[in-house]
Amino acid sequence: MSLKTQIDEAIKTAMKAKDQDGLRALRAIKSLILLAETAEGKSGDLSTDEEMKLLTKAAKQRKDSAEIYKQQNREDLLKKELDELAIIEQFLPKALSDDELKAKLQEIVARVGATSAKDMGKVMGVASKELAGLADGKKISETVKSLLG
Repeated sequence: MSLKTQIDEAIKTAMKAKDQDGLRALRAIKSLILLAETAEGKSGDLSTDEEMKLLTKAAKQRKDSAEIYKQQNREDLLKKELDELAIIEQFLPKALSDDELKAKLQEIVARVGATSAKDMGKVMGVASKELAGLADGKKISETVKSLLG
């Protein structure tokens, strides 16, 4: 089942339950999908990889906004962002734990033959593609730095 279909079903459920917060977040996701599908040069349907990138980007935006609202003591806006983030995360694959991330990155480092910090670019290129949606880019980068130390 495509992400678009899953979102449509979730919207119907949220409407029946009169869940305004959930509905707002789901409609935002659907809007992102529709914009991406109709972008110049697109054929219509998105690949699973493109869908995950959209969701990951939306989740990151919510996290960043939540952090800003927390710093500014705006509890009302913070709650809204965290609620939307929770809904977006329902459609994302489960994030890797620190140990799982480290193990996957060690395997990638061995596969590309990286031996020092100079090889970080090679490792990050492969890791970013393979671990997209499973781990935050910043966390991947920090772990690679510690491995190549």
